Amino acid sequence: MSDKTETVEEAAGETGLSQRLYGALSRFEGPHTIGTSDRFWLGFLIVVATILSYPMLASEFGVLTTTTLFVWVFLSLSLSICWGYAGIFSFGQTAFFGLGGYTFGVVGINLLPVTGGTNLALLAAILVPALGAAAVGYFMFYGRVSGVYVAIITLAVTLILELLFSRTAGAEYAIGSAQLGGYNGMTGIPDLTLGAGPVVIELDTMGTFYFVVGLLIVMYLALRYVLNSNYGYLMVATRESEDRTETLGYDVRLLKLQVFTVAGGVAGLGGALYASTGNFISPPIMGLAFAALPVIWITVGGRKTLIGAILGTLAVRGLSNRLASAGSELAVIFVGLLLLASVLLLPEGAVPTINQYLQQRFAPDKGEQP
Repeated sequence: MSDKTETVEEAAGETGLSQRLYGALSRFEGPHTIGTSDRFWLGFLIVVATILSYPMLASEFGVLTTTTLFVWVFLSLSLSICWGYAGIFSFGQTAFFGLGGYTFGVVGINLLPVTGGTNLALLAAILVPALGAAAVGYFMFYGRVSGVYVAIITLAVTLILELLFSRTAGAEYAIGSAQLGGYNGMTGIPDLTLGAGPVVIELDTMGTFYFVVGLLIVMYLALRYVLNSNYGYLMVATRESEDRTETLGYDVRLLKLQVFTVAGGVAGLGGALYASTGNFISPPIMGLAFAALPVIWITVGGRKTLIGAILGTLAVRGLSNRLASAGSELAVIFVGLLLLASVLLLPEGAVPTINQYLQQRFAPDKGEQP
């Protein structure tokens, strides 16, 4: 009798544990993100484990190249949340990306000898672009600017910043010990160093890889949580119809300002990681050629999905890097043809289209919207 009681209690305990686990995962699931099954989360864990084991199998150069590839994902995610989910077509996310990189360089070069770490530089690289995005967004959204005019203004901002930083050659263009470097760019940007005073950890190539991957995982899960919350529903409602959402009593201008500000901070974080990884940043990172890249990446992958933005960036940027080694013209032609094919054949992007096909093929009654 006692054995039966213990068995029942163990089964009840396992059921309670599974329910708590399911309840925790359900906070990251919803109609605005792909993946709501046990198989998805199992696959997610397998992918994470594979990525984490990569530095043990690859060369140092391969790890550095892959780290830079993951850094670009932050730029794509920043565009995905403001364009894909809130309907704000920003053509200038590279402005905040570059501003984050320059901010990290300036603060890091000046404060590293004092604090011993780059913690404040990393924080400043998020806050300064976020404040810049808030300033630009305030005048746009409270000025009732929308649609293609947002793209024009944001593109103008990034081109202006590129021009300004290109004109900073000479010793007189310095902030403290940090020389801006003009068109040739800023050099001597420190590596990521965590901590302060005597307790600091300077991240090497492998450490930087794990730090970037860890931030990316946290960012992905945090965005899934927000997008499937009530706030995420409001973002999507704003994307679908601003007038209807405003009629229901919501302050659409404030929401767009908030989303645009957060997107600027995410892009700035990516810029800081980019600058610290290569110890260098230059104005062309904010130029027209780079401004178009994240638009292409998330268009190919699927701008209305986080996974689409991530996989689109890794696939297109990775292939472009390989083709660029054979010839820059070949890489440009490839990206252009891929964009045309995506717009004409897969207007929703590759990942949502594949996801919809799999739902209809294997689970027609339990499908979810990407």
